[in-house]
Amino acid sequence: MKRRDNIKLIIAGSIGTGLMLNQSCKSDVKPKDEIKTSFSYGRTAEEIAIDKKLMEENFLSPEEKKTLTILSDIIIPADEISGSASQAGVVDFIEFMLKDQPTNQLPIRGGLKWLDNKCLSTYNSTFMECSASQQMEIVDLIAYPDRVTEEMKPGAKFFTLVRNLVTTGFFTSELGLKDLGYVGNRPNEWDGVPDEVLKKHGLSYDARTLEICVKMKDRNVQIQWDAEGNVVG
Repeated sequence: MKRRDNIKLIIAGSIGTGLMLNQSCKSDVKPKDEIKTSFSYGRTAEEIAIDKKLMEENFLSPEEKKTLTILSDIIIPADEISGSASQAGVVDFIEFMLKDQPTNQLPIRGGLKWLDNKCLSTYNSTFMECSASQQMEIVDLIAYPDRVTEEMKPGAKFFTLVRNLVTTGFFTSELGLKDLGYVGNRPNEWDGVPDEVLKKHGLSYDARTLEICVKMKDRNVQIQWDAEGNVVG
């Protein structure tokens, strides 16, 4: 089973149990001055003010965002089905969540510093400056918490937090939901009982039922009745 398939199973099981973080990233990321700061889904005035403030602030530096972009795409790379985590806007999602949940700011910033220091001592380069193979070597040392050495435990704790944010951000984005094949609560298109079932039971639709009830092209048309109960229009 591919890594992406494993992540899908974890996320799909989390959607119904409230384990997902409560904000989703957008695949059509916009510059800060174009980000929507008002909402139409029942936000209170206080919530609108908080969201606007968070959207206007910056926490991550450009260098930190570049490092998180690399990590995000290592965790969820692009494949033949879907784009990568960064293409889904995951880094902007992480930026927002760090402002919305400030307790994660120090672990993320400190973890990024730890990662660069480890790379500098090992490869004489920051993580961002390392080659792709060197980056993967470091990630392999911190990606599996139950197998990590004592020296790598701080890095493993950091990477686990990043992985949780990345997978949550990706699989709650438009791109990630398409990757999951999740379509939400949508009405089915019903065109009546299948012909083979009707035939088996010796039944059939009368012309009036077919005309009024089983016309897919008119499924969104509201039926109108006159005073005598006859369908009009």
